Amino acid sequence: MTPTLHPAAAASLTQWHDMVAAQDLSGLHAITHPEAVFRSPVAHKAYHSADAVVLAVSTAASVFSDFAYHREAATADGLSVVLEFSAKVGDKSVKGIDFIRFNEDGQIVDFEVMMRPLSGVQAMAEEMGQRLGGLLPAFKAS
Repeated sequence: MTPTLHPAAAASLTQWHDMVAAQDLSGLHAITHPEAVFRSPVAHKAYHSADAVVLAVSTAASVFSDFAYHREAATADGLSVVLEFSAKVGDKSVKGIDFIRFNEDGQIVDFEVMMRPLSGVQAMAEEMGQRLGGLLPAFKAS
């Protein structure tokens, strides 16, 4: 039996997919809890706040080209989803997974990204560093 997402989480996930398809994440803040956590594949500590989630995810989306989701799975409680993706970072191909946890109001409370191979992760880290400079570390990290 395949788990089904909680209705509010499903609605927010649909909004997320629509934003990604339109390459316009301007609505991300509206579906992100103010105290959401972002876990980056290139940072040792998590960042806390909706602003950090929006900044990191929006910047990453601008770094990727040929981005596409391929598979999706939900947890038994219906509040988390795993999204497998592929993309390019410059001339490097990457595969990755977005782990997104929602609360019962459909707000993103945790957004974690894992990627491979190392050469693609390194290219992503370099590009994110150039685009963000010191902005992301200014957010509370733990």
